[in-house]
Amino acid sequence: MPDIHVSAAIIDDGAGRVLVVRKQGTTAFMQPGGKPEAGESPAQTLARELDEELGLRVDEHALAPLGRFVSAAANEPGHRVVADAFSLTIDADAVTVQAELAELRWITADQIGSLELAPLSLEHLLPIAWPGAFERA
Repeated sequence: MPDIHVSAAIIDDGAGRVLVVRKQGTTAFMQPGGKPEAGESPAQTLARELDEELGLRVDEHALAPLGRFVSAAANEPGHRVVADAFSLTIDADAVTVQAELAELRWITADQIGSLELAPLSLEHLLPIAWPGAFERA
């Protein structure tokens, strides 16, 4: 199964909500981020993608590394996504939909079952954001 390397962010607003985004032409929500350009580190990739997709300028050193996670790709059948994940807390008003994004939402743990979420988000990233929430679901 071919791998797609990405950087992704668990972005919270400090009030229990986590940001998810949906790209144009897709149905699944996921954590913001994207694919690296030549020579970029995972943190550099994420900082660039957050600026392009959300208008959010962050210093790559402000991103807290969470590890590398692997799941089925949400939008590329037959592929897996290999994600270097980071966390960040921001003001919810600091982001706007740009570039290839169609929508953004700030969600709470009790909304997990009400949205179509990417496998990476469901299996790895949101359980980090809300420890214990998936045990109740």
